[in-house]
Amino acid sequence: VEAASESRLVTRNAISIIFPLPIAYAEKIRQIEGVKLVSYGNWFGGIYIDEKNFFPNFCVEPRTYMAIYPEFVLSLPEKKAFLADRKGFVAGRKLAARYGWKIGDTVTLKGTIFPGNWDFVLRGVYRGRDETIDETQFLFHWDYLNETMKRLFPRRADQVGFYMIAVTRPDVAPDVALAVDRYFKNSLAETLTETEKAFNQGFIAMSGAIVTAIQMVSFVVILIIMAVVANTMAMTTRERIGDYAIMKTLGFGGGSIAVMVFGESLVIALTGCFTGMILTFPAARAFGQTLSTYFPIFIVSAQTLWLDLLAALLIAFFAAIIPARRAIRIGIAEGLRRIG
Repeated sequence: VEAASESRLVTRNAISIIFPLPIAYAEKIRQIEGVKLVSYGNWFGGIYIDEKNFFPNFCVEPRTYMAIYPEFVLSLPEKKAFLADRKGFVAGRKLAARYGWKIGDTVTLKGTIFPGNWDFVLRGVYRGRDETIDETQFLFHWDYLNETMKRLFPRRADQVGFYMIAVTRPDVAPDVALAVDRYFKNSLAETLTETEKAFNQGFIAMSGAIVTAIQMVSFVVILIIMAVVANTMAMTTRERIGDYAIMKTLGFGGGSIAVMVFGESLVIALTGCFTGMILTFPAARAFGQTLSTYFPIFIVSAQTLWLDLLAALLIAFFAAIIPARRAIRIGIAEGLRRIG
């Protein structure tokens, strides 16, 4: 989602992304004011060897697609080789490394949406411009798929799954999206055009139940940690009742004692917080490597660290309220009776 550009739009079938759009829409979209480039493609859904080896694979119009996605960095010789070979494909650096593919290797995918065994030749390995770019994609020529469909399944030919639209300026994107959908309104295949970020978020929303479950578990864990810290502070306060009584006899007020209790709670919470922050990075790296098939980009953002710190401060505050109140209200005589 973070890698999505504000200058790119995605057009799909208004009913669902599983329904295709005619290839003839491409030229009509190009004529709309504010459109800079138009590309198109299909989700291929091929399987490499067996179903465990999942990775995103698309057929695209290569020239315009690579122009719209300059963050996919490909050397000039590899780009020329890819464009020249109808059966050629490019793979992300991480994907090629995972399976040991080298330039010139033949890779066969078993089609699911488009039946048959499809042979491709690796012509290039792209790398991301920065760490937010997915380097696990498999991209090949839409023409290769379309020509095969014309020969085997003519009714499925000349159709695309989506259009990628590059606009001249980010501020015209909403107007272009409305213009595209208005143009194809009441047609046999009406469109839904949205920003690339909104399109990606739509896919994430499909797994909303999983995300909600993870969030609920996270809140439960925070509450458990708060209970543990509160119990620790309650035990500490109970053990130090005599100390607090002596401090009161020496002239320390309730405010000073409360500050000490809150300070101790803060030290405990921040110690756990900073330890967790330090361990987060190797844990996230291991998680990302293990589940790179499903989470090609898994990084710890600065926002996550700030939320960690905020949670620690809240835990420290709420866990110390009752112990601090008890320490303030203890009488000197009662506290001294507990010494020993």
